[in-house]
Amino acid sequence: MPCITVIHAHPDTAFFGRALSEAYADAARTAGHEVRDLRLADLAFDPILHHGYREIQPLEPDLLQAQQDIKWAEHLVFQYPTWWGSAPALFKGFLDRAFVPGWAFKYRDGGRFWDRLLSGRSARLIVTMDAPGFYDRLAYRASSRRAMSHTVLRFCGVKPVRVTTFAGMKASISARRAAWLDRVRTLGTHAR
Repeated sequence: MPCITVIHAHPDTAFFGRALSEAYADAARTAGHEVRDLRLADLAFDPILHHGYREIQPLEPDLLQAQQDIKWAEHLVFQYPTWWGSAPALFKGFLDRAFVPGWAFKYRDGGRFWDRLLSGRSARLIVTMDAPGFYDRLAYRASSRRAMSHTVLRFCGVKPVRVTTFAGMKASISARRAAWLDRVRTLGTHAR
């Protein structure tokens, strides 16, 4: 059974996304998986990469621990909302600061090719959005999910990356949300 790190990437822990990530983690634990929880809203770090990667910006203790939790895991779960066709700024800042060269990937001499330092891990994205799913796919071409799955995770060697999307959050009723929680529990039980 894979070790799992669940990363809750919503800046406000009172939103429904927290219930989704907790349902996944609880179901995975019940199924016998070791699970670590990582709530970005609880971490103390500067989300701004002030000088890009041309200067080393020391990592805060919470980011160092987050890196350890990610390296420890065989399966990563990222739960986040889609805002303005992208992930929240806190999540983007976390990726900029924690998924640094030499830790998540390493360019080879000449800079054209790279080593994927997070290889051997799989991931699940659990993404919420207010927009209807068809509109996100047609108008935005699922930009938030593609950026995370391809541009970040696969670039660093994480694969496969599976995506579960819950659209129409704002208009959802309690019965629909209960069904979503059941679906996430099933995913957690059969984590891979």
